[in-house]
Amino acid sequence: MSDTILALLNRIAAASSIDEAWERATGYFASLGFSRANYGFTRFKHLKTIGDPEDALFLTTCDADYVKRYFQGGFYSKTPVFRWAEHNSGACTWSWVKEAFEAGRLSPEEAEAVRQNAALGIVAGMSVSFPEVSSRSKGALGLIADPGITPARVDEIFATRKDEIMAVANMMHLTIVHLPQLSRHRALSPRQREALEWVADGKTTQDVALLMGVSPAMVEKHLRLAREALAVETTAQAVAKGALLNMIFQRLPEVAQAAR
Repeated sequence: MSDTILALLNRIAAASSIDEAWERATGYFASLGFSRANYGFTRFKHLKTIGDPEDALFLTTCDADYVKRYFQGGFYSKTPVFRWAEHNSGACTWSWVKEAFEAGRLSPEEAEAVRQNAALGIVAGMSVSFPEVSSRSKGALGLIADPGITPARVDEIFATRKDEIMAVANMMHLTIVHLPQLSRHRALSPRQREALEWVADGKTTQDVALLMGVSPAMVEKHLRLAREALAVETTAQAVAKGALLNMIFQRLPEVAQAAR
């Protein structure tokens, strides 16, 4: 592996925010001919769904129209590469999609997704499905080939640069999942985070009130607002979810990250 890639891996690992890790990794992918990238990660996967989309992290370098259609419209879940990522770990190019489509082996929904992507000029790329230690977690990355790059050319790039691509993708993923997943929808105020942290340490409401220098009623208000922000019913659930999203016991930046 080249010194350039090793330096990039160190820069990704040292990123202090999800956006920073994402930008460093996608800059490398763009240099290979994949300027459009989609990444998704959830810690709340169920047997047949990714859980509440508001709890999932979606990152993309695609334009706003495609983002609205792909993520907000749920188009991603209809694509054959998403189905592949659900049940596999590793990496593949999209050549198999083309072959399966032409052979009629895709479901009607998957075939329609392939046709819709083709109409937008999306015909080649590669996917990475990350291995997870938790049955509730799943992360995947899709790299869309730039216009003019054929499926055959993507296969060539994959054959010669696979180790580098996987190293950068895995470092990006591992860095992202350990950073605070800040969200406009799931935002916690500093006082809400502090209250949850004290509860996680086993403190009672009275203890937390003394430690925070407020009344027990104010502590209850902070905890109630934290439960509402995290869309849970109990404080125990709020502590668990806040910890899973790396939103407590973290040195969080003052300005929330955008578009989460």
